[in-house]
Amino acid sequence: MSEKPELEQDGDWNVVRMLEWATGFFRSKEVPSPRLSIEWLLSHILQVKRLDLYMQFDRPLSGEELDALRPLVRRRALHEPLQYITGSTDFHNITLRVAPGVLIPRPETEQLVELMLSEHPQNEVRRLLDVGTGSGCIALASKKERPGWQVTAIDTSADALRIAGENARANGLDVTFTTGDLAAYEPPEKQHIIISNPPYIPEDEAAELAREVAGYEPAEALVAADVEAVYRNLLRLCRNHLLPGGSFYFEINESHGDNLLLLCDKPPLSCRLVQDYSGKDRFIVGKLEK
Repeated sequence: MSEKPELEQDGDWNVVRMLEWATGFFRSKEVPSPRLSIEWLLSHILQVKRLDLYMQFDRPLSGEELDALRPLVRRRALHEPLQYITGSTDFHNITLRVAPGVLIPRPETEQLVELMLSEHPQNEVRRLLDVGTGSGCIALASKKERPGWQVTAIDTSADALRIAGENARANGLDVTFTTGDLAAYEPPEKQHIIISNPPYIPEDEAAELAREVAGYEPAEALVAADVEAVYRNLLRLCRNHLLPGGSFYFEINESHGDNLLLLCDKPPLSCRLVQDYSGKDRFIVGKLEK
């Protein structure tokens, strides 16, 4: 923040002045959503909701608050994701810790959870397997909404499993997290539901990722050398480890919908494409025939 010397000087810094200054600063650094970025960081430092900032425009910022804010603004100016800077994010009614070892949960993945829950009412008791759990977002949101379910989640990353376990304890949710490689994992029991948001960006498209994604989020959670192989392994799990009539839910790359539908929609499996809220092919949903 030294590029703006007035911030380093003693002065009357208040909420509205900081919002205006930092929005311009972030815009000069080509940071996405510059206004949202400073709202997020300032509300984090002041421990208020973002909307409450607009009822506190004249609130002075103390020296201690400015000292806490400066390094966060510097990090955001380098395009570090806001969720990593503040250390948490909200996902389907729970708060999750996130760190560079795990993928930041997306709204599309919230929709995947909502879609799955809408097809499995409260009164059903189910075993659910979450493949590639990352922060634990899918598994924990599912357990929160369906406390009677037996939820297991696997990942190959020790960092991800550690953070997922911390999120389970912080939210008071009983989920089994275990090391598991998609290509070889064999669950001890047949499952009613298998759900996954796997890496689905082809290597030749990785260069197109936004700077704050490519520079900070784990590539192994995003990019796959062979995208179809990822889904073939998921389908193997479904054929071998779903109960008859069991369901599966996969998040997919919007440009791969038709190809993956052809791959997935083969007996004993049947499936359909579902669009996200933006109208893009985003999910494969299917069943193991009885």
